[in-house]
Amino acid sequence: MLTKHLTLTEQVARQLASEIADGVHPVGAKLPAGRLLAEQYGVSAAVIREATERLRAQGLIQSRQGSGSTVVSRTGAQGFQVSSGIAVNREKLASVYELRMELEGGAAALAAVRGSASDLLAMEEALARLQANLEHPEQGVEHDIAFHVAIAAATHNSYYQDLLQYLNLQLRLAVSTARSNSRLQDGLTLAVHQEHVAVFEAIRARDPDRARQAAIGHLRQAASRLQLDLPFSAANHLS
Repeated sequence: MLTKHLTLTEQVARQLASEIADGVHPVGAKLPAGRLLAEQYGVSAAVIREATERLRAQGLIQSRQGSGSTVVSRTGAQGFQVSSGIAVNREKLASVYELRMELEGGAAALAAVRGSASDLLAMEEALARLQANLEHPEQGVEHDIAFHVAIAAATHNSYYQDLLQYLNLQLRLAVSTARSNSRLQDGLTLAVHQEHVAVFEAIRARDPDRARQAAIGHLRQAASRLQLDLPFSAANHLS
């Protein structure tokens, strides 16, 4: 029975992972309730709990007591995961921002070289929605993340897209905190938006060096607004 039970768990976990990869359960969406999944696959609630735990360990979903499981990545991140408490650990959060500066700076440079007309349109639309919600932090967070994800997509490198989308979703709380903080200072919300615009304009101008510096500069300023003490980084030497 134990072998059969483990086999059922593995089968359900693989099926759910496949559906997540295919977009049946998109990033940001919640998985159906455990009871519904148990009925769908004809297995016990225990099998569903174990299967979703495997998905969580792989970095595909994030679970919270009372709020179900949310998809955070289309592909597993078994070798690289950000702990759920990262947003409240300032030292670790600073290190992740340093990583984002290097990754997103490179992504912006690639987007300036490889981005298509449809990629530019996706960025422009995300910026327009972001501008329309400058005074609404909750909605603004979604559009802020969407803008960064659109840049990653414009690299036409799926690894950039998957990793940066994973990082942005994991740092949702930090992004929300930064945007709420910006509202407390007169004119800062608009200044932050202009940082996004500068990144977009550099990408649209097909200027990879300018795009890289604009993206790194934006994230460095975001870290500063969160009063993070960034480790040594090449980003600190931008003019």
